[in-house]
Amino acid sequence: MKWKRILLCVTVFSLLGGSLLFADSVNEKIRVLINGKEAADGGYLIDGTTYVPVREAGGIAKWDNSNKRVTVIKPNVHIFLFKGDTVFGNVNVGKLKFNVFSQVDSLTTDIAAVKVTITNPSGQVKDIQSQELKTQKDNFWFRTYDFTYDFSRAGKYQVGFHIKENANSNYVLVAEKIITALNE
Repeated sequence: MKWKRILLCVTVFSLLGGSLLFADSVNEKIRVLINGKEAADGGYLIDGTTYVPVREAGGIAKWDNSNKRVTVIKPNVHIFLFKGDTVFGNVNVGKLKFNVFSQVDSLTTDIAAVKVTITNPSGQVKDIQSQELKTQKDNFWFRTYDFTYDFSRAGKYQVGFHIKENANSNYVLVAEKIITALNE
């Protein structure tokens, strides 16, 4: 009788342990890096396939419950930085007067507004300029006014281009350009 109990316990623990190991290998939480930055929600590895929340990849994500479909809207955006008529990418530490020119194409939906920001190496964001859009096009250009910015220390500064789907939504980052500030 004692050996039956031992056999039963060994069988139950073997099944239980195997099930836990199987469950862990099927659904595993993973870290996701997008352009070197860790995604807040991370992702999952399920049965050998990686799943990442679409909002982490950038762009406007729309959920259509009736069709069980996600649509991601992320146009092509090319950002150019101008100091006068000269294009630049790196700067020296200090103040600089410049403007941002953004070329947008492959926009597949109407949007309400655009915005350009700059983020310093500490993560502080400054709005450069925003504008509501009166007409809708699948491609357009947006150029900010000249403005002066203090690149107060060496490091990488991110110029971001954001779109806003409607008046009640938040701006979403769809493109970025890095400016490296160097000590002279």
